Order: sequence, then C-alpha cells, then structure tokens
Amino acid sequence: MLRSNKLSRRGVVAGAAALGLSAPFVRGAYAAGKLTVGFWDHWVPNANDATAALIKEWSEKEKVDVQVDFITTQANKLLLTGAAEAQAKTGHDILAFTSFLPARYAEQLVPVNDLMDELIKTNGKVNGTVEYLGKIGGKWLAVPATVGSQIKGPCSRIDYMKQFAGIDVQAMYPAGEAPKADNWTLDTFLKAAEACHKGGKPFGIGVGNTGDSTDTIGAIFHSFGAMLVNEKGDIVAKSDAVRQALDFYKRMMKFLPPDVAAWDDASNNKFLISGQASLIMNPPSAWAVAKRDAPKVAEQCWTHGFPAGPKGRFAPFVPFFWGIWNFSKNIPAAKSLVMHLSTPVAIEKMVVASGGYDLPSFEKLTTLKVWAEAEPPKGTLYHYPNPHNHQILSVAAAPAPHKIAEQINTASLQCQMAVRHAGGEAIEKTLTWATGELEGFMRN
Repeated sequence: MLRSNKLSRRGVVAGAAALGLSAPFVRGAYAAGKLTVGFWDHWVPNANDATAALIKEWSEKEKVDVQVDFITTQANKLLLTGAAEAQAKTGHDILAFTSFLPARYAEQLVPVNDLMDELIKTNGKVNGTVEYLGKIGGKWLAVPATVGSQIKGPCSRIDYMKQFAGIDVQAMYPAGEAPKADNWTLDTFLKAAEACHKGGKPFGIGVGNTGDSTDTIGAIFHSFGAMLVNEKGDIVAKSDAVRQALDFYKRMMKFLPPDVAAWDDASNNKFLISGQASLIMNPPSAWAVAKRDAPKVAEQCWTHGFPAGPKGRFAPFVPFFWGIWNFSKNIPAAKSLVMHLSTPVAIEKMVVASGGYDLPSFEKLTTLKVWAEAEPPKGTLYHYPNPHNHQILSVAAAPAPHKIAEQINTASLQCQMAVRHAGGEAIEKTLTWATGELEGFMRN
C-alpha cells in the first residue's frame, strides 16, 4: 500500500493519537470484518481528527476493524495511490478521488446509485458539476465527499475595493442576505481590476499551469459560453465565444502582476497575505492563514460570488469523491461507512473542523452556521458556499467527454491560450494551435 510521508507522521498516528487510539483503528476480531480507507490528508490542522472520530464512531457501532490512511496530494501521492491500486487491483476499500478520477476508473468502481438516491432524498440534490463528474451512463460512480471539496471564488479586500474601485463588497454580498450583485459583471470586474492596478494593489489572479489558474479561467470561459470541445466530442475552439473569452483575458492581464503566467497555487495566497492584493480567486485557505499570520489583512477579507458574463454567473467548484473499488473484499461495510460520513450531522462536524473550508455538495447543507459565524470580519464566509444559488458551479472544460476534459485541465490549455494571445500572438494562430493540441488529446 502506498503511503505518503505525512501519512506515517500526521495521518494514522496523529489522528489516532488525538483519539487515544493505537494506529490503525484495531478493535479486535469483530464479526463484520475489516476495512481500509484512503482519504485526503487535510491541510487544516486537526481537520483529519474529525473524520477519524466519525470513522471510530461507526467502527465501534458496526463492529468493523478499520484502518484509515490520510494521503497527501503533494507530489501527486493521492493520484499515484489510485493509479497503483487500480493496476494491482488491491489496496484500500474506499479511496478519495479528485474531480475527473471517478470517470477514469469507471470500470473499477462500484456503482453507488443506491447510496446517492438516499442521500439526495435526505440532503437535497447535488450541483450539476458533481453530476457531470460523478455520474456516467446513469451510474453514480462515487459519492461526493465533503472533505476537500471547495469553491474557488473571489476573496476581496474590503478597504482596497472601496478605495480604488468604489465597490462595497459587503453591501454587494451582505452577510445573512441574498446578493445584491446585478451590477457585478465582467465589465465591472475589469474596470475594478484597472482601478486597483492604478492604485498599486492589483488583483492577484494566476494564469499559470496549476489548478487555481485553470479553475478560474474555466469559470470565465463558461461565463462567455466558450467551449473548446462540446459534449459530443467535437472540437469547437474556433468560436466567437472563445475569441471573446481570450480577448477578456488579454485586457485583464494588463492589470495583473507581470509574472502571473508563472504563478502556482500558493502564489495568490501569498499575494493576499502580504497585503498586496485587492482580490484573489481562492477558497478560504488564504483568509485562514491571514487570520493566523496577518490578522489586519484577514479583517479586511470578504469572500463572495463571481462576476457575471454574457451567458451567466459561473464559479469554479472542485469536488472530491469517495469511491469504492469493485475489488474490495467488504463492499457492504464500505457503503455503510460512506453513508455514515454523508449524514448531515457528520458533514457539519467535518465542515466545522475545517474552519468552513470544506463544502458539501448537497443543496440542503449550504447554510450551516459555521459560515455565517466565521470571523473576522463577522460573516466573511457567509456567501462562500453559494447559499442563495446565486451562481452556477462549474468545472473547466465541461461539457467535453471526461477523457478530453481531464487532459484540457491537466495541460491548463485555456491558460496557455490566454498567455499566448496576451503575449501578442494573433488570436487565429492561438486558436489553430489549440485545435492541434485538442486533436492530439483525442489520439491519446
């Protein structure tokens, strides 16, 4: 079994120690057998402990011996664990999967329609992105996980946006109330980016080859109705909508820091925490670190919705899933544990433990009090989980077939297109280059 370096130190050992257990969770010769679980190793200190406590609660009730491993995504260790287990047909019974991986392993995962039917009945329907990623050919391949799922929306500086752009983000997205954001459009956004740039506190939006950049540009492409490949698998990159999206990025990048094409997923966080940014696109991780390390910055942060484009208001949603391998030796127990971790009570415990970072995918669970009560300032995370269904949650490259969409995301193709065009390449040349890349993806 593959384990990360963090696993041996912070995962099983630390999580179990916090519960007063030996690692792994060994209960004795219970009649219901054994189970092994591989979950994402959370970045929030002690967040793993809430999941571990819930697993302990279930294991004692159901009389199942459980070994739980918390596996880091650093250096792609969680990704490599899944690939190794799929090839060897042995490993964990339940494994955490990021966005496109349920589709990749569709033939090796146990369908969970029975679980999802019950969960949707109890917790409400899931958003369209979860359905696109988790349900193929009428079969649910995995259950959306609370742990790790996130919206990468705008986090604005209250003071800078007022001072430089004349925008009161708290009035536009008031805590405890529906948004008043009809004028929060891409045109308004671009004007604000220009004003903040002139004020010396630019927007911090990456256009690099990592997840944050890809997720942001994906949502903006959707807001123009811009697709590179449609749901039938046809290449449609040479469209007016794609031209409009690239033109927007070319104009916007004039007002961003000059090195944004080289930014990684930590760059925008650092930019905000240093006090340089008026706005970044991120889940509340940057705010949480600022709360610890730069409290004066945190006091001025407000998380809110995306600007609307010609085709609507889209925000990037990045879900995790819990899947059950079909080579598991204890599928009934695996299903039972996933159901236990997906109850409203369990979900709220995990959300609280993450400081509001983790997001359930079910519509009835977007108004937990943790987001309304988060501070400073009070209510700063109220709009983070999209409680008023104010925006469409999306994933970059949808609705392309999953195999193609995953490659578009992995290659950060939309970002590469934006950088080429913003750097002076003629737009038709950029589109021709992108079409060639897409044709190559289809041959893979």
